[in-house]
Amino acid sequence: MNFIWYLIIGGIIGWLAGVIVGKDVPGGIIGNIVAGIIGSWIGSAFLGDWGWEVSDFYVFPALLGAIALVFIASLIMRGMRKSTE
Repeated sequence: MNFIWYLIIGGIIGWLAGVIVGKDVPGGIIGNIVAGIIGSWIGSAFLGDWGWEVSDFYVFPALLGAIALVFIASLIMRGMRKSTE
């Protein structure tokens, strides 16, 4: 059951990051989950474990890491689209 919560919280964090940045995460729901989980890892690595914890996610570092990940991914995707035109 913990794995299901992990996916749900990762998806919500990835979705929130996309909403805050104003860019869609490539891959839809799966992309949101991946962005949330990888963003959580990035945020915890750089910011540590602090704040509110939900299903092994520390929400603030995870959200900040996911925002950074979505922003960087959107820049890369925009650069790839411009190079193909």
